[in-house]
Amino acid sequence: MNILVIGTGGVGAAVAAVAQRRDFFERMTFADLDPARPEALVARLDDARFAAAQVDASDAASVAVLASDTDFVLNATDPRFNPAIFAAAFESGSGYLDMAMTLSEPHPEEPYSKPGVKLGDAQFAEHERWHGAGRLALVGIGVEPGLSDVFARYAADHLFSEIDEVAVRDGANLTVEGYDFAPTFSIWTTIEECLNPPLVWERERGFYTTEPFSEPELFDFPEGIGPIECVNVEHEEVVLVPREIECNRVSFKYGLGDEFIEVLKTLHKLGLDSKEPVSVRGAEVAPRDVVAAVLPDPATLGERMHGKTCAGTLVTGTGVDGEPRATYLYHVADNEQTMREYGSQAVVLQTALNPVIALELLAKGTWNGTGVLGPEAFDAVPFLDLLRAYGSPHGVTERPA
Repeated sequence: MNILVIGTGGVGAAVAAVAQRRDFFERMTFADLDPARPEALVARLDDARFAAAQVDASDAASVAVLASDTDFVLNATDPRFNPAIFAAAFESGSGYLDMAMTLSEPHPEEPYSKPGVKLGDAQFAEHERWHGAGRLALVGIGVEPGLSDVFARYAADHLFSEIDEVAVRDGANLTVEGYDFAPTFSIWTTIEECLNPPLVWERERGFYTTEPFSEPELFDFPEGIGPIECVNVEHEEVVLVPREIECNRVSFKYGLGDEFIEVLKTLHKLGLDSKEPVSVRGAEVAPRDVVAAVLPDPATLGERMHGKTCAGTLVTGTGVDGEPRATYLYHVADNEQTMREYGSQAVVLQTALNPVIALELLAKGTWNGTGVLGPEAFDAVPFLDLLRAYGSPHGVTERPA
């Protein structure tokens, strides 16, 4: 298999560190706007299967040329670049994977009750085109979305006869020395998903939205992380899961913490979350890009980080034995361990594991399909078996039903 990875930030670099230990691919090319980044990554890993290239991810034609002899394009950039890379993969004849889907647009009149353009709508609109071409676009195959969807598929196939709710819950006790505010993942993406109207799906009601940070609940995370208040956040699982899994409700909540929420609210009040360029001394600059530029690169924080991060899916309903059941399937990444074993901080490593596993399943023919599909469309067992083989198994806890 020949793979092209667009983007060599924290997640792209972690993809390389994970893939280096596997033998399912012949060549993996890493490309970025700044050629020094992939060149340094390839030199550091010193693996003949890795190559470096330069590309502008916003230029679909250039990406298509680079991807012309590629089996799969893995998009490891911010989701704002999805349209160009998604289109380029199709034009090049390649398959496609990403870890976050095309961006949403709030409803113009009622943003906090009705959805406008939903996450991934632009990609799902291309399903028949990809299906007709006999090729696969596997969207949302990070950790959330991604592994969280695999958990939902496993629960539906093996643990439950009926599912009431698929409730994705994410929390961490990570700290970063030396910074008052240092997001552990792309601040550009964090602003997008946290300040947009959160999306919820219910069978009887369909999709609807709420105010950002709504419906707080205290969720007890495993492996020493403990109770964290989680709030509604816009996320792809709410769009993906109902497409394949019979259930009554899908929600996503994230343990952000009061301080983090207040910073995000302040950025919004000041207009610093805007993606629209403003003129600054003759230069056109998007305020959100300025925020991203002044904050530390999450990929560089590993040595200063301590603690664990947990991504998981709480499934409630009726078990296969006919009794009420509530099961939390989860994955924990310990920063000390991920830094020691991969040289990558916990959040980006936890994200990067999943597209590499998916690529291995696709290379071996264990997973196959055509069209635009999410992870919940595939058998979960081989994925979770490989997650264990990669040395990072998932966990399961039963909750009061």
